[in-house]
This record gives sequence, C-alpha cells and structure tokens, in this order.
Amino acid sequence: MKAPLGDVGRGRGRRALAAGLVAAALLLAACGGGGGDRGERTRTDSTCDGRIDGTAQVTVWFHAGPSAEYNTLRRQVQDFNRAQREVRVEVVTLPEQRPYNELVLSAAASGDLPDLLDFDGPRLYSHAWSGRIKPIDSCLSDGLRKDLLPSIRQQGTYAGRLYGIGTFDSGLGLYVRPSVLKKAGIRVPRGTEDAWTAREFTDILRTLRKAGYRYPLDMGLADAKPGEEWNTYGFAPVVWSAGGDLIDPRTFRTADGFLNGPESVEALTTLQNWVREGLVEPGRSEQAFVQERSVISWTGHWWYPDYTRKFPGDLAIVPLPDFGEGTVTGMGSWQWGVTSGDADGDAVWRFLAYLLNPDQIHRMSVANGAIPATHSAVKLSPEYAEGGAERLFIEQLTDGVARPRPRTPAYPAITEAFSRAFPKIMIDRAPVKATLDEAVEAIDKDLAAHDGYPKDGP
Repeated sequence: MKAPLGDVGRGRGRRALAAGLVAAALLLAACGGGGGDRGERTRTDSTCDGRIDGTAQVTVWFHAGPSAEYNTLRRQVQDFNRAQREVRVEVVTLPEQRPYNELVLSAAASGDLPDLLDFDGPRLYSHAWSGRIKPIDSCLSDGLRKDLLPSIRQQGTYAGRLYGIGTFDSGLGLYVRPSVLKKAGIRVPRGTEDAWTAREFTDILRTLRKAGYRYPLDMGLADAKPGEEWNTYGFAPVVWSAGGDLIDPRTFRTADGFLNGPESVEALTTLQNWVREGLVEPGRSEQAFVQERSVISWTGHWWYPDYTRKFPGDLAIVPLPDFGEGTVTGMGSWQWGVTSGDADGDAVWRFLAYLLNPDQIHRMSVANGAIPATHSAVKLSPEYAEGGAERLFIEQLTDGVARPRPRTPAYPAITEAFSRAFPKIMIDRAPVKATLDEAVEAIDKDLAAHDGYPKDGP
C-alpha cells in the first residue's frame, strides 16, 4: 500500500515515480455536466445538484506510478468509462510524496488543478482553508454517509463540512509472534482495553533481548528520514497517549506547551531510551522482523501480507503501548477532493460514487491491503470480521482509539517540524526537550506568518 498520509508506508508502501511527467502537466479542460448520487442530500453546499447535462470530461490526478494500486485505478477508470456515456474520465499519475505535493501547489497557483484531486489525508485542511477544494455534503446520500467508517468522515471534515472522502483507511499497531511471547512468559493483549503499558513494554523488550533477539523491536527507523510522514503518523500517537499534543487542540494557535510539554517530552524520552539501550532495530534494514532479529514490529497494515506469509499461524496484531492516557493509534490515508474549478460537481461525483461502491472499494483494498472505507465493504473482507486477523484495525477506527492528525491548515508545517525532530531524537539522540523546542518554534513561526490561519480563509 502507499502508506497512509503522506505515505506512511515503510519501504514497500512507496511507489516509483510516474512515467511521463511532462504529460502530467497537461490538463484537459473540464466541461459542463452534473450527476452522481441520486439519493437524499444534505444541502449545505451547491457542489452537486443531481444533474448532468450533456457529456462531461473529468480529469483526475493520482499520486502513484506503476503499482498494484495504480493498475487497479486504471482498470476502474476503463470500466467506468465503458459502463456509461455521460462522464468521461482521464487519469494522470504524478510522483508520490513531495514532488506530488509541490506539483499540486504549483498547479493551484496557476489555476491548473484537475477536476478530482487525490491528496494525503491531513493535507485536506490546508486545501479546504485555501479554497483549492470545495465541500461535497450535497453529493452524498444519507445511506452512504452512514455507511462510511467514522474515521473516514472525521478525517474528511473541516470546519463542520465534508471536503474529502477516501476509499480506504489505515491501521497501525504492533505485530507480534505469539509463540515467542508465550515461551518468554509474556502475555498477549486481547485488545485495546488491556494494551501493554509503556513501562511493561520496556520490560518486555528487555526480556526478549535476554531471550536472544538482538533488536527486539523494529520501529521502522529505516524510514524515519527527516520530512517523512511515517514519523508523524507512526509516533504522534505516543505523544497523544501520554497526554501531550502536536499543537493546542482547542485553538490551533500554538504548539508551545503541547509538543514541548512535559508529557510529550517524557514519552519521546522513553522511546529514545529504548534506542540507547539497544532494544530497537537501528534502521539499517526494513527486514528485521522477517529476518527474526526483531520479534515485535511497530508498523501499519501494509506489512500484514508479508508477515503472515513468513509466519503463517504465528502472527498477531496488538495495540500500541499505553503511555498513560490509554492506547492511541494513527488513522487516515489518501482522499479524493473536488477542486474549485469550473467542472460540474455532479460529473466528478459520478466517478467518485463509482469508486465508493462496495465492490470497487473491495477491489482496491485487495490491491493495496488497506482497510475498506465503508461498513458494507468491510463485510467483504474476512480478515476484518469478528475474530479475523486484522480485526483490531476496524475496532480502533470505530471505537475512538484511532485519532486524526491535527485538523488545521497548519498541518503541513506541523508534520514538517515533527518529522524532522523525530529522527534527531531517535537516531542522532539529540536532547529531547531542546529538539521539541526547535520544532515548536518552527510551527509557531508558520502560524504567525499566516495570522493563525483565520477561519474565513487567506
């Protein structure tokens, strides 16, 4: 899978650069039309009015090059175009991550955005605030809205309006081998209510090292490079679990006293101490768990296929440790948004509604291993059923354990600062408080430069 948010994926979640970048800059002009969902709508906007007049051409930007995910989307576009005549979809793939984000911002500045834009989940708030995308409440039927996982609705909402919608979500947890834990006398948590405490987890890592595992825990430090979204997605939950935050969650006007507060400092100091003790794979390889140097892997759903093939019948997924305020996990993945151009929202929604069909969601989740976005699509995957191997991911997304990254237009600055601080703390072993102070200074500088991101936009 292309990992959630900014591509949270460790190695195998990354995508090659798309071929034909020159062509990516050429957008087809959108023409009239409308259409899509014919059910009841919450009419809080005028993006969809239920009509498509004539034939509409819809351009779509997608963030990945050759991959199972891209191949699936390409086939979905072909099938959609063959199935009806009112809307013709043209998809353009662009490189993932920073090149993609930079191209999106450049296109927005020149007025060249496509009609339907693919973007990493928490970037929605910046896109919505700046007016690059428009709300889509008027496009959804009540039935579809209820069918969406609560995490999908949550991550797609800004200032009380739905601006984005994903066809899949993400899951984060600890992969363990029960046979090894049992032999070492270590209990296996049954769910989020009995997650290991941070202190208990520290003792577990020490026990496993004594049992012969050189680096008991793999935290994905091979992918913890400055600026990578994995750092924020994977480890902001540690800060939240301890009672800290990346920014003031009430006002979003400062990070001071939150990201560098005592709870955040203590939690990240605990992680740094694991590294100092040699309990963590130092980041030389992504294969520590598969190669059995580590027996616990702190990662996401995208590793499940490889891990279960390597350890059939001896793999379990348990919650992240509780650092004091309960276990917390990440959530969110790539979303679709209707841009604020001249294209008829109903025409764009017609295609997006097709992608949200349970069979099409299932089709994509099989290709990328992600968690289906709707309850009806989840039912098509036995892994997420009661007692299924990946059931924990569904429970976390529906029971409030999963938490979205800060829903503020300042998020790009927040993740940039945190994702640079994290490897300094974990790999360079820099002083935790001083490093977080630097991150806070960068975030607050961005907030000041944008006047705190006023609610009425730039």
